[in-house]
Formats: sequence, C-alpha cells, structure tokens
Amino acid sequence: MLTNRYRTSLLTGLAIVLLISSPLFAQDAGPARPKITGISHVGYFVSDLPRAIAFWHEFLGFDESYTLTKKDNNDTGIAFIKINDHQHIELFNEPPTHPPNMMSHLCFTVDDIEAMRTYLRSKGFDVQPGNGGKTRTGDYAFEIKDPDGMLVEFVQSLPDGMEARAAGKFEPATRISTQIYHLGFLVGNSEKSMDFYGKILGFQETWRGGANPKELSWINMRVPDGTDYVEFMLYRKLPDTFGTKNHISLLVPDVAKSVAILEARPAFKTYGKELTVNTGVNQKRQVNIYDPDGTRVELMEANTVTGKPTPSSTAPPPQASHD
Repeated sequence: MLTNRYRTSLLTGLAIVLLISSPLFAQDAGPARPKITGISHVGYFVSDLPRAIAFWHEFLGFDESYTLTKKDNNDTGIAFIKINDHQHIELFNEPPTHPPNMMSHLCFTVDDIEAMRTYLRSKGFDVQPGNGGKTRTGDYAFEIKDPDGMLVEFVQSLPDGMEARAAGKFEPATRISTQIYHLGFLVGNSEKSMDFYGKILGFQETWRGGANPKELSWINMRVPDGTDYVEFMLYRKLPDTFGTKNHISLLVPDVAKSVAILEARPAFKTYGKELTVNTGVNQKRQVNIYDPDGTRVELMEANTVTGKPTPSSTAPPPQASHD
C-alpha cells in the first residue's frame, strides 16, 4: 500500500509532467516552425542567356514558363525554366554577385510565409516586415543567408501568382526529368550548417559519404515536410571553380535510357561532351552534364544498384581553409 507521502510525491511528479507537456508551457519555447515542404527553385547567373536557354530547352527538353524583363530596360532579366508545377530554375541574365559562384540562391516552399518570418525572427534572424514581400512573380517570399553566405529564400505560392497560372502548362514530353531531386552547394563548416539547416530549419540527415574513406565529402539533409533534400559539399580549400560542387540533381527512372535520349537529340552535337554513366559512392547510377557556364546538372536514379541502402560514412569532416 502506498504511503500518503509517497502518493503525494507521485501526484506532484505527474503534475509537473502534465504541465511541461501542456500547450501553455510549450508556448515558452517560442513560435512553431511552419512546414517546409520542398525545393521550390534554384537560381543561376548565366553569361549568355540565349545559350543557357538553348541548353535547357533544346538539349534537356524543358520549356520556359515565363520571363521577367530587367527593371531598367526591356531586356530579359530572368528566364524561368519549368521542371514541374512546383519546381523551376531561374536563369539570371547578369554577372554573378560573388564569382566564380554562379549559383544565385536556393528557395524552399513553406505553407505559411508570415509564420516562417515570425519563427526565424524568434531565432535571431533579421526578417523584419521590410525584408521581402510580394515578388514580381506574384508570390510571397523573403530571404536570409546561411552560415556560408548562400542566399536562402522561402516562398509561399499564391493563387494569382505566375506559378499557379502556369499550372498544367509548359510541361513537354521532351523533359528529361520531372523533378528536382536535390541541390548541392559548398559548405565550409559542417557543424554550423547542421545547426542552421538541422536545428533551426528542421532538415533531417539521411546519409553522409566521402570520396576518401578517411574524410567526409557529403552530407544529405532532407526537408522536414517532404522528400527533396540538399547536399552539403564539404571542402578543405575552396575550389577555383564552383560549378562542379554547386549543382542541381534531377531525378530520372533510368540513367542509361536518359543518356540514350539525349544522345539522339540534334543538340547533343552542339553540347560536344561525352555522357558517361557512373555509379556513385552512394551506389546510385548518375551522369554529369554541364551547362554553358560549367554548372553541373546531375541526372540520378532514386534507387541503389544493390536495392539496399548504402551505409553512411563515419569519417570526420574536413577542416576548411579559405586561404
């Protein structure tokens, strides 16, 4: 039989547990993070817009969904290459902000842009009402920087936005892929990036690997409320060119068949490079293609060649140097 003192102790402990788990107590942790459902788009600076569009249209088989003119003249400022109704690529007709990096920014879709602004403000980020708003495409968006200075944008699509108006259109059968699988970008400090993308944004690590078994090369982080992911491209020293590391990966069901399709297109002769199918360290078949500015476009299969998950590397990350 329980003594009165022991029964009182149990009841007190239960009351504390219930208090901690109650919604009232949970408010002390700050605003909740809204859903981050996937990759919306990636932006690239291009040195020759017509050549870049030809690469995506004539060779890879995609269509432009719309364009925006420059603010100071009628020249095309941004071309939007549609991947599917929720993903696209933005080609900026201007020199890169930080050469040799041709990647302008990353963008993730959220279900509530104002809740995202409030959440990030509670984490110390400068996302006051003046940061962002309704974009020229008719959606709500704002941007911040990750630990390596990469612009990270968040967007909430609106019913009257350009993306919504283009739904079901500009999706030719010639598209070599119908989905952005992941985005890869250089990361100098894996711990800081894990804190930003993992602890703050809620991305979940799914795999890590390395070209060298003694040193880590990549960390894959999946969006918290979807299947898309980003790939940290770790380094000891910044490369002279960024185009191989900062890349886009497009999902295909069969890489070999995709290569055969591309090689049969007239634009393959203009492309002028060999397409070689390889099996990566992650045991997935892939082929690397390069746009006119040397930015890598990777076609990759979702499944491993073994049909089994590839074990993660336990090697330590490199210690980056910017010298």
